[in-house]
Amino acid sequence: MDISFKSLAKCLLCPRNCGVDRFAGSSGYCHSDYHYNISAVVAHHGEEPVISGKHGICNIFFSHCNLQCVYCQNFQISQNASAHQPAYRDVEKILADIQHHLNSGCRAIGFVSPSHQIPQMASIIRAFEHHQPRPVFVYNSNGYDKVETLRKLEGLIDIYLPDLKYMDAGLALTYSDAKDYPEVAQKGLKEMFRQKGAALHYLDTGQAESGIIIRHLVLPGHIQNSLDVLHFIAEELSPKIHVSLMSQYYPVYKATENDTINRSLSRKEYDTVVNEAEKLGLTRGWIQELSSHDHYRPDFRNTHPFENT
Repeated sequence: MDISFKSLAKCLLCPRNCGVDRFAGSSGYCHSDYHYNISAVVAHHGEEPVISGKHGICNIFFSHCNLQCVYCQNFQISQNASAHQPAYRDVEKILADIQHHLNSGCRAIGFVSPSHQIPQMASIIRAFEHHQPRPVFVYNSNGYDKVETLRKLEGLIDIYLPDLKYMDAGLALTYSDAKDYPEVAQKGLKEMFRQKGAALHYLDTGQAESGIIIRHLVLPGHIQNSLDVLHFIAEELSPKIHVSLMSQYYPVYKATENDTINRSLSRKEYDTVVNEAEKLGLTRGWIQELSSHDHYRPDFRNTHPFENT
């Protein structure tokens, strides 16, 4: 699997396998061409504490996505059919803004929704891999990643921060337009686990510098899906993996039109999932306050999308 810019002439980077020529336009599933197409470069404090650290992580938010989740909190920039214009296409401006955040104390660079922008991500990593101190490179994906591509990232990525959204193919199709998500995500996570193992390794500052953290957003009305996700992690990977169980769901975008998920999570639902994690021995990681859905509401119309979250 080629992950250079040349690969965009017949793009097979993600599980969509469109095979389109992105130099000729943006006709693939993600509607992305060969440019960097970045919506924001910001210091973000909302990630897991070992990721953010004291000064936050410099997060790079790519435009568009290879999933189209009806409840995506970043829907302003992730929807492929939108007319959203990315804030960044010039690589020199991108690198300058990243350098600004590193100078301000960020020790990590995070790539958010990178699965369809692998060559662009890799070029940014190469620009900073000899920076002192060397940044920690974080691959923050939706979990819909191709194993062949992930293998090419071994040695480039320090921390994998994937979602594991579904074990239910029907839910994956209904909510994210990807019926094969469970199969694809399981294979991808096994590859990430092969590369990193279960342990997190830390800098002397207490920030993580290598490993894997799996995120799962609990959806209201679909608790069995969450329980199945936890069983996969504990039984097919390792109960020693760090898991971030998120209660921050709130209905946005098309989710407001769905009777099942047009509400926040109940205490009973979240407690059921948290208790199951404990029973399975998944005790390394993080849980959220149930009120967290009030605090993760970015607005990408602003220069600092997360400033008021």
